[in-house]
Amino acid sequence: MSEERSDSTQSTGTSGCPREFLVSVELYVPTVASFGLRKPVVPRRKADTSKTEETPRSLKEKSSWISVARTPAGAGQWRPATCKLMDEDESCSLNIYVDETILYQTIYIHMLNHFDIRHADSSLFLRKNCMALTSAGGQRWGSSANTEPIYFQFEDADTCNTWLVLLRSYSKPEIYGQTFVSRDGGLYRMWRQVELSILQGRNLGNHFKPLLDANASSATLSEGDPREADPVDLDAFCEIHLNDNICARTTVKKGIGSPDWLENFSFSDLPPFETLEVTVWREKRLLKPMLLGSVRIALTNFRRSEAVEGWFPIIQAGGVSNSIQVGEIRMKLTVDEEIILPHASYSSLLTVLRDRNVLEWMRDFERRLHLRTTSYQLMCIAIAKNILVEHITDYADREVDGTPSSHNTIFRGNTTFTKTMELAMAFYGKAFLESSIGSTIRRICSEKIAIEVDPVRSGKGAKEVERGVDQLIHWSQEVWNQIYAVRGQCPHELRRLFEHVRKLVEKHYHTKDSQDPHNRELPWQSVSAFCFLRFIVPGILNPHLFGLYPGLPSARIQRSLTLIAKVIQSLANLNPNVQKEEFMRGIKDFLKQNLPSMVDYILVVSTPVPLDPYSPHSGHPAHSHQRLNVVSSLHERSTTMPVLERESIPLLPHVLDIPRHLARITSSVLRNARSADTKGKSSEGNNQYLSGLCAQCFDLEDQSLARVSQLASVESYAIALKWDAPRMTSSVAPPSPASSSKIVESRKVSRPYTAPSLSDLSAADHQKASSDNITPLSPIPHDLSSLRRGSVSDIPSSPKVTSFPEERPVRAMNRPRFLRPKSISADSISSLASPTGVQSLHSPPEFQDLEANRKRKNVLQGILTKR
Repeated sequence: MSEERSDSTQSTGTSGCPREFLVSVELYVPTVASFGLRKPVVPRRKADTSKTEETPRSLKEKSSWISVARTPAGAGQWRPATCKLMDEDESCSLNIYVDETILYQTIYIHMLNHFDIRHADSSLFLRKNCMALTSAGGQRWGSSANTEPIYFQFEDADTCNTWLVLLRSYSKPEIYGQTFVSRDGGLYRMWRQVELSILQGRNLGNHFKPLLDANASSATLSEGDPREADPVDLDAFCEIHLNDNICARTTVKKGIGSPDWLENFSFSDLPPFETLEVTVWREKRLLKPMLLGSVRIALTNFRRSEAVEGWFPIIQAGGVSNSIQVGEIRMKLTVDEEIILPHASYSSLLTVLRDRNVLEWMRDFERRLHLRTTSYQLMCIAIAKNILVEHITDYADREVDGTPSSHNTIFRGNTTFTKTMELAMAFYGKAFLESSIGSTIRRICSEKIAIEVDPVRSGKGAKEVERGVDQLIHWSQEVWNQIYAVRGQCPHELRRLFEHVRKLVEKHYHTKDSQDPHNRELPWQSVSAFCFLRFIVPGILNPHLFGLYPGLPSARIQRSLTLIAKVIQSLANLNPNVQKEEFMRGIKDFLKQNLPSMVDYILVVSTPVPLDPYSPHSGHPAHSHQRLNVVSSLHERSTTMPVLERESIPLLPHVLDIPRHLARITSSVLRNARSADTKGKSSEGNNQYLSGLCAQCFDLEDQSLARVSQLASVESYAIALKWDAPRMTSSVAPPSPASSSKIVESRKVSRPYTAPSLSDLSAADHQKASSDNITPLSPIPHDLSSLRRGSVSDIPSSPKVTSFPEERPVRAMNRPRFLRPKSISADSISSLASPTGVQSLHSPPEFQDLEANRKRKNVLQGILTKR
């Protein structure tokens, strides 16, 4: 289907706003659902190969990514499809057509939640730019009774982001208090994320009788357990399930009981937390994978915003007395859950942030508050405000002054300036890096290219070493040809940054008037120090960290990539005569031959060109006709949306959410303040900017607590709405239907060895832990950060209520878009409130007097003066 049709076929309503949107996608059709559809047309191979050369390069690159896919038998197939979104004022539906005329599914988008529409992890199908739609039976219509998520693959990342925002604009955000508070359309909204690193396994396939902890209802094996077994040679991979929905999978790793994965996953915009399950599979050639066991973790009570790393036991289910441990897996897990207030609540915090350069904030956050992950949040806010490039160039003017220290800053330093440049290159240049080295790197990995030119390592003769050098030159040329071919696709933002660095060096080092050839090359080398040393070459060395290849390559392939990276970096240094290793001297002719093209490359990527928004090679996210229509539609519809609903729609083209980033910064500062070690104070004076920032964060915490308390006090009255969860009639929260079924299956919730078990607690601790399930009589605690950190174990969860559309007829509704089951965390907070809770959005005076003074005088001083 042509791109023209997918972009330009629109119809408008009486208001002039587009009411229909079309896009061509690849649709994943499960095997069961494909029985009633015609078989896909398989094009016949023609003898004439001339047309093959006319195939667009983008299609070739996509196929090279798909070629590494592991497709299990009977898993389904990808088929071309057309999606048609229709806005009908009081409803919105998405029709999915296969083979242009067959209606495969109809999804009622207005009945979905925001967390039902998410990016799909590329590890699921080894395809990029995929989206997943999750819907229940009454939220869709189809020719088959299929309730599995629907997966789409879009042509590029920009189209995928555009449709993600478009679909979410018609779905229901997770807003609380909208029925009771008309101002802002509610009190707050929720956001959740899980970051998981699967690192390695040990003793996989060895069967042990687990040592049961009756109090914790989990199978644990102590670190000092003397039981050992012979290692089992097997191929294993893991699948990750959130709330019993598969979200990602690792690559297959070969190992004698101890495979190393080292793979990272991030799942954002999640529904209310239930469980995280990691299943471990053994793969056998020509046979279906066999389940070894699983690790099941309850996220409801998991600590929030704290990285937990440890060895988790892999349990093969078989009843309480028949469970078998089949190994362990080391994982690192971080669970985030944030309350997001309306944008206006963060106005004072934004004012404080605008008083300084964003790089100065990054420097203080890292050096004085020891918050290394908050720089990304600050950068996203600057990008949304379109000020990041300006702030980086202003900061560079102060860093690069012609002194020897500034020379080191550009070429080898690890400063705030260089770190921010790395973040900016990774953010703006993701698609550019993929087009530069992605397809070639995947060819090297899939073809298992093994290169060795060191005679000491290989232990072979001169002929084998010479053959290795020829192989290295060949693949280095392949990589460089692709890098050079797409130089015109360098993003406009990176061109501006590289140009500024080049001109700074020309100005301060007077390179134009220098007689030394080395000094004349300094401006070019300054650009390559960022573009290659800190961006392209790291992508060659670690393609799995940049999304270029699924999983960690094998040791032999890593060696090949390391040698190629050395050659490309030597070329970027513009000095072909310097080679540290003797065995690398054979590539001198290659460097001299490609030196002029490297200079041309540096000049192209450091020279901004006038932006052509419709050019596919402008380096800027394509302002396609379709995205302009989407933005126009969102702008017109947003005038009638409540504030919180409007702010929940991400900003195009980078899908940014400013209130969410501000909320994450606030919670990070508050967490750090409460964990400040007052014993480690130094003689450093107070920083007035950090003092003002921390004060604003504490004020935002007060506002969040007041809004949560207001919702709790209103819900405590007997006149709760019918769609609310039923109030508990006993002091102990009954289990939900979902959890009771899991109890019958005797599936244990695992805990890493780094976390204490209930058996380790004292008698007093046991009494306190058991009393945590009793509804407290005291009002909501004033420490909201404890809720953010995940001390939800102290909060009873209300019975889970399912609200499926089949319980009510599908009819034209006047935007009843906010009725949904309540979040575990937010609903639990409401159960802590007394009937005489707070009635306004402001904290009680006594709370402000006592709590605020204590925070600002004691905790604030500790955090600002500690190293």
